[in-house]
Amino acid sequence: MSRRVVVTGMGAVTPIGLTVDEFWKNLLAGKSGAAPIKHFDPSRLDTKFACELKDFDPLNYLDRKEVRRLDPFAHYALVTAIQAIEDSGLNPEKMSTEDKERTGVVFGSGMGGINTFYDQSVVLHTQGPKRVSPFFVPMIIPDIATGVISIRYGFRGPNYCIVSACATGNNNMIDGFRLIKDDFADIIITGGSEAPFTELGVAGFNSARALSTRNDSPETASRPFDKTRDGFVMGEGSGALVLEELEHAKKRGAKIYAEVIGGGMSGDAYHITAPHPEGAGAILAMKMALRNAGIKPEDVDYINMHGTSTPLGDIGETKAIKKLFGEHAYKMNLSSTKSMTGHMLGAAGAAEAIASILAVVNDVVPPTINFEHPDPECDLNYTFNKPQKRTVNIAMSNAFGFGGHNTSVVFRKYQ
Repeated sequence: MSRRVVVTGMGAVTPIGLTVDEFWKNLLAGKSGAAPIKHFDPSRLDTKFACELKDFDPLNYLDRKEVRRLDPFAHYALVTAIQAIEDSGLNPEKMSTEDKERTGVVFGSGMGGINTFYDQSVVLHTQGPKRVSPFFVPMIIPDIATGVISIRYGFRGPNYCIVSACATGNNNMIDGFRLIKDDFADIIITGGSEAPFTELGVAGFNSARALSTRNDSPETASRPFDKTRDGFVMGEGSGALVLEELEHAKKRGAKIYAEVIGGGMSGDAYHITAPHPEGAGAILAMKMALRNAGIKPEDVDYINMHGTSTPLGDIGETKAIKKLFGEHAYKMNLSSTKSMTGHMLGAAGAAEAIASILAVVNDVVPPTINFEHPDPECDLNYTFNKPQKRTVNIAMSNAFGFGGHNTSVVFRKYQ
């Protein structure tokens, strides 16, 4: 008998909300998280704004020693894992040894501890090697988030991190889903986290000409599918999900948000940063996800698109959807929640999975905000500017990354 996988807990720390409820409320309200950068002085940069977290304090969840010894990306990951585990109703203190051995953590970050790397590089060059922190290495490695989550709760199941740039969140979720399906675990804590804001990080994306430079109007800069889009807006934060085998969840009386029914992955084999112009890799990933889920293209009601607000990326993904879904592409609702959160990089897939799941739960599609100027090459229903009520039985969430990584995850209303 095939093992079914459901979502029983969620946690979110985003530029438009520090909890899942706040995140969802502001998505439906069409709130932008973009504002002038406060993490550092951005005056030397071409892009002086971003979607940063507002009023986030890790000490609301962690003790001072933990905060000092972890990079911000790990703070975000750990906080959202705490939220998701509490939301799931799991009580790790009362879990049996066997249950803890059957509970794993698969949680990623695209850039890892870039804040620590930058700061400690300055220390090395100004104060010398003996002043470099003894926690430097564990603070920068992307897999440390999985380690600290498992250590906190004593989870001894599969424990690792997949790094695939902006597809990271989805790749980790897909592996978590497969681990449960294949009976390696009963519960997986999964997701993605990113804390990319250093002057170096923003300068790098500026040099690659990937970012919007709409400094006069940050809140309208992320405008996926709009003719005047000029690049993405960097974001930060984390999303966490508790994935659980269905019978295990039912046995303990867990609430169930939705069922995970499939995932797809592919490579563009095209360019290190640019997407395939015809969306060839995106088509493969979505096609694999549909096949893995055992559904037809016309079964999908909503797609949370990668939709970064770049001139090439939005067109390529649109072409991919039209080619794969045919006439049904015009019957679905699509949207890019990056118009509000910015591009959360390695955390994007996890945050957008939560948005997709809540669309399924609530039968409402969050909008793509900031649309003003039609682009004839982007002619689908992107749910512009206002949320739309509709039945959402099945939602797909796409995430693509530098290096040509393409991923799609499919969620279904639980029955």
